[in-house]
Amino acid sequence: QVQLVESGGGLVQPGGSLRLLCAASGFTFSSYYMGWFRQAPGKEREFVALSWSGITHYTDSVKGRFTISRDNAKNTVYLQMNSLKPEDTAVYYCAADSLGLGYASPRGWDYWGQGTQVTVSS
Repeated sequence: QVQLVESGGGLVQPGGSLRLLCAASGFTFSSYYMGWFRQAPGKEREFVALSWSGITHYTDSVKGRFTISRDNAKNTVYLQMNSLKPEDTAVYYCAADSLGLGYASPRGWDYWGQGTQVTVSS
């Protein structure tokens, strides 16, 4: 069965960095769109970044600060987060989809991880 397991979250000061990991299994990882979403308390889940076949895409608020990458040999996708801000505080979710249609909406993704908490605070 499909599994997505996130790790790497934690508490970091403003301006700091974190690297999230998502280990995937149960599907052909290299051919899937892989994405990161986040959900802050009281807010909807929002798209952060995606990776597919050498293509990456980011929401405007993280461009220049976050980098998504993947290692198809390890079935793992990463999210390097630099220059973190308090407004980046959220639960971060890994997602996978075979088609990549409607990628900006959570409804466009087939599979989800359980999430990892990122808190940016001094």
